[in-house]
Amino acid sequence: MPTFFDDSASADNAHLIHLAVQSSSQPPAIPSDNQGPNTSEQSVTSGQVIQKIDEVDQLVDFALGGEKQIELSIVMPCLNEADTLAICIQKCNQVIKEHNLVAEVIVADNGSSDGSIEIAKKHGARVVHVREKGYGNALMGGINAARGKFVIMGDADDSYNFLEVPKFVEKLRQGKQLVQGCRLPAGGGNVLPGAMPFLHRWWGNPMFSAMVRRMFRAPINDVYCGLRGFSREFYQELNLRCTGMEFATEMIIKSSVFEKDIAEVPITLHPDGRKTHAPHLRTFRDGWRTLRFFLMYSPKWLFQIPGTLFLLVGTLCYLLALPGITIMGATLDAHTMLFGTLAVLVGYQLIQFAVFSKTFAISEGLLPEDQQLNQFFRLISLEKGVAIGSVMFLGGLGLLGIAVNQWRLAEFGSLNYAHTMRIVIPGMTLAAIGFQTVFSSFFLGVLRMKRK
Repeated sequence: MPTFFDDSASADNAHLIHLAVQSSSQPPAIPSDNQGPNTSEQSVTSGQVIQKIDEVDQLVDFALGGEKQIELSIVMPCLNEADTLAICIQKCNQVIKEHNLVAEVIVADNGSSDGSIEIAKKHGARVVHVREKGYGNALMGGINAARGKFVIMGDADDSYNFLEVPKFVEKLRQGKQLVQGCRLPAGGGNVLPGAMPFLHRWWGNPMFSAMVRRMFRAPINDVYCGLRGFSREFYQELNLRCTGMEFATEMIIKSSVFEKDIAEVPITLHPDGRKTHAPHLRTFRDGWRTLRFFLMYSPKWLFQIPGTLFLLVGTLCYLLALPGITIMGATLDAHTMLFGTLAVLVGYQLIQFAVFSKTFAISEGLLPEDQQLNQFFRLISLEKGVAIGSVMFLGGLGLLGIAVNQWRLAEFGSLNYAHTMRIVIPGMTLAAIGFQTVFSSFFLGVLRMKRK
């Protein structure tokens, strides 16, 4: 979990009331229009006065038992966003005022050095300083510091219009646990000219959105949209782990696999308003990171499906090669069996990896319980796995023994390899699979040991 600290005070109730009274009784000086350039450290801007009043109000509310429950926290990760941060906060303040929301604006700063912190304070936002670098770290720090029942997160580059926040609040009030924005026309959204790079718009985003629907059954059309809302209780249940840009993707995947109530609202994507530096995203690097994360989070697609295909191909090779079938003038013989052995061994190992990774992911809370896997463990215990593996291993050794005996009967001379290899190859394959099964059973036992 990222280390963070915010600029708000915290203490016992009596101390809070004392701070509130003291702050309200000693308002900071505001320079008048006829004063020259302000050089006094005691003078502040009107924005700082507003922030001070808000902080005093929060202190009094908290000290008196929190009579005014904050409903919404708008969290923006920030790393040198001086170009656009002010307009984003202004839009948040505008929508809060126009819709009478009891809300706060949080800027989760990740080490800005361009004046972003001062801009955030000037415009009445609460700044949370997050030391650990990374998009996910910044958001986790801001969300953990949020006081609202609901949280809406969005980037501070002015590409998202925070005036659309009420759409998200409405869905959250209806009981939706995750409300995902959609910029693409497939979900009713709109991408303004110049707002999204060509490859992102027509290849990367549609492709990965289709993959997340197919692989994880997520009911969304824009997997990369960073404007989204959720309840704080829901966020805590997810227990997200990713500290980088995969944070947003992990939220969608875990929400879907744990069968949370997800809604999607259409939004408009505007061109990035930053001028002093390029966007933080990198097309191919971040595309690979997304694909890598998809595969790591899906043992089925990474291991089980390829493993099953390899096993089927290997088995087919054996079925055709053992009787020596000729197809289109090609006789399938011992060499075909060798290819089949390779496919069977690779396929079996991939299936084992699928079981290992699924077991670990469930034990760590990354994936929900799987009834098929539970049924497998009810049928195949460690002891049964060891017994089955031992029988297979001994059966393989028996076949190899038969081959050695044939060699002995030939007085250790030349053998009919087309005949002998039909015994040797299956024997070696069976022995190898049996050996793996024995020790894989113990490894599964280790993975299933519960930690206190």
